[in-house]
Amino acid sequence: MIVDPLEALGPVLRDAARAALGEEAASSFDPALRGSDRADAQANFAMALAKKLGKPPREIAQAVAAKIDAPEMIASVEVAGPGFLNISLAPAFLGKAATHALGDSRLGVPEAETRDKVVIDYSAPNVAKEMHVGHLRSTVIGDALARLLAWRGHSLVRQNHIGDWGTPFGMLLEHLVDVTGEAGGGSDEASVGELGAFYKAARAKFDADPAFAERARHRVVALQSGDAETLALWKRLVAVSSKYFEDVYAKLDVTLTSADLCGESFYNPRLAPLCEELEKSGKAVISDGALCLFPAGFKTKEGQPLPLIVRKSDGGYGYATTDLAAIRYRVSELHGTRLLYVVGAPQEQHLAMVFAAAKELAWLAPPARAEHVAFGSVLGPDKKMLKSRSGDAVKLVELLDEAVERAAAVLSEKAPDLAGAEKAELAKAVGIGAVKYADLSSDRVKDYVYDPARMVSFEGNTAGYLQYAHARIRSMMRKAAEAGATTGAITILEPAERKLAIALLGFGAAVKSVEQTLEPHRLAGYLYALAQAFTAFYESCPVLKSEGEVRASRLALSDLTAKTLARGLSLLGIRAPERM
Repeated sequence: MIVDPLEALGPVLRDAARAALGEEAASSFDPALRGSDRADAQANFAMALAKKLGKPPREIAQAVAAKIDAPEMIASVEVAGPGFLNISLAPAFLGKAATHALGDSRLGVPEAETRDKVVIDYSAPNVAKEMHVGHLRSTVIGDALARLLAWRGHSLVRQNHIGDWGTPFGMLLEHLVDVTGEAGGGSDEASVGELGAFYKAARAKFDADPAFAERARHRVVALQSGDAETLALWKRLVAVSSKYFEDVYAKLDVTLTSADLCGESFYNPRLAPLCEELEKSGKAVISDGALCLFPAGFKTKEGQPLPLIVRKSDGGYGYATTDLAAIRYRVSELHGTRLLYVVGAPQEQHLAMVFAAAKELAWLAPPARAEHVAFGSVLGPDKKMLKSRSGDAVKLVELLDEAVERAAAVLSEKAPDLAGAEKAELAKAVGIGAVKYADLSSDRVKDYVYDPARMVSFEGNTAGYLQYAHARIRSMMRKAAEAGATTGAITILEPAERKLAIALLGFGAAVKSVEQTLEPHRLAGYLYALAQAFTAFYESCPVLKSEGEVRASRLALSDLTAKTLARGLSLLGIRAPERM
């Protein structure tokens, strides 16, 4: 059974259009259904058909409305405005659909009919550097999209494109040698220590000591030429960083692991052959000593073709070279059909040029396509980039720890009986959930202000509000079970029940919207509206105090709400505690 009202209404309206307008007019008929404040659903097809049929849109709408024949689904149809159809659904249909959703492990949301091999690039920290607030959005948004797309049945390949190669590694490896006393000596923990401090010490030495800087430059050459001793040092540095990344990802509760690492070093052996191939084929040309592609449609400020440099004039390679090698690998070897790049908005032109070049080279051809999942910045209270008191980027671990501490303080106030491991686990779920939800509930292309006090609140559009709504329902369900009450078939009698049922049946549409747009705030907004609908239902429709079939129905509606909230939050990467 199709439980999504908008999806269920589609075939009914198409049949009515065929009967009213004829086969030719109905062949490309789009009911243009959407939710409405004035009805359960609104169909806006008439405006689009008016010019094609040469008739007033209201007349078209009236003709189609007259042919609608689905009394088991539709209670009433009203022609409104210039030609909209306002549709009210039959209470029996809503009850039956909600009952079906409750009995379905997927809550009535099927897997996608057409499935992609999704290759998603997100997080991308740098080896030997601590993760900071700048890594938050890519990691959180990317992980939410990966979870949701996997739940829809798409095949997922996560690619954590870490910075693990290039000129900075000369100074880092030479500093590692200095710290250990000899190449390869000492333990990883003792030699690297805190990654941020290690990197800063290496940079300070490079800037202040010409002899060290010269050794660092030689070390880069040794690394690029495959010197065994230097590669062994490099592998140690990568291993320490990989362990650190995993610790941060565990704290943030995301699905990335070391198995998903595919950094710049992976593509290094592919860069020279790629450039040689492009040069020999004539697809790339030498311009001012550099090997360049000139994808169509990109111009400099002076109106000249804008180059995408694949090999620098000094023979070195840049991000464009690696990104072209990556896109080719992801299509030809990973067989990706939907490539997602969860990368900050400032990289828009760079990625657009890489995608355009890959298309012109026929490396990126249908069904494969690439999409830039752009996002804005995290701002401080002053509406500027969030910084620490010292002016540095805020360390991600410190930001997360602060959120958990704030959540623990709020829980101490609201639930003083909580203690020990239970309180600690709950504080983590609420604190980390608060950070994630604040990010995911914002339109990703916009900047947002990081406000930890508001984030951990249990009021308003926050993770805590949704988590508390879920826990409250679970508490009620436990009380019902203790009293011997059970769920039953859902029947819709009161307006608040109706609004809640319609909200619940919109879960699939919200998930599919994110699947298509890659905008997680659409699901977050849906969950907040659902929690509000449940609150209104709970306040006006007694659950435990009702009796018989009415109580069984309301318990079922409550149970479906809790399951939908829990599933929706899990798709965003947020835990839904059973007790709070």
